[in-house]
Amino acid sequence: MTYSYTQSETFTLVHARKLSSKVAADMHLCAMYYGKPSEESIRNYAEELAHYLNNGYVSEYEFGYQKNNQRVVSWRYKVDENGLLTVDDRPGKVVPYVDISDASFFNFMTWSWKFSQMSEAERSRFKEALPVKRGTGSPPTDGAGYWTTDRNYYTGGRGLNRQTFQPA
Repeated sequence: MTYSYTQSETFTLVHARKLSSKVAADMHLCAMYYGKPSEESIRNYAEELAHYLNNGYVSEYEFGYQKNNQRVVSWRYKVDENGLLTVDDRPGKVVPYVDISDASFFNFMTWSWKFSQMSEAERSRFKEALPVKRGTGSPPTDGAGYWTTDRNYYTGGRGLNRQTFQPA
């Protein structure tokens, strides 16, 4: 006798908000340790990320602190839409008490292939409804430090793999 089992799950805005809330929790800890970003900014970033995740329009998301266009400490989240990540860690364990004097907060998003295939008018319409208005640019380069993979966040068949850049 043979049995087969198939499971399918539809990714919804509720799932996207669960993932973005974990990123927001990491931002809250950063705000506690480093003073930025503000509570209002964190809420706006979380809502924006949820909409990008829900539509499959983001491939990477990063925030942190930079000095002279180099990362001092930062957190990068790589989106897994293929269900390869199945572990759902608790948010937290951000690197505390790094010297960020003279550093500034940054928040960078890398759009997905799906987003780039939309017309300019479609992209503009989508972005207009979001609480964060982004420009274009590049993320900072690595400073004196290293990357570690330390957390996975998962729900509804999609996940975020968190990497931390910290000083050496």
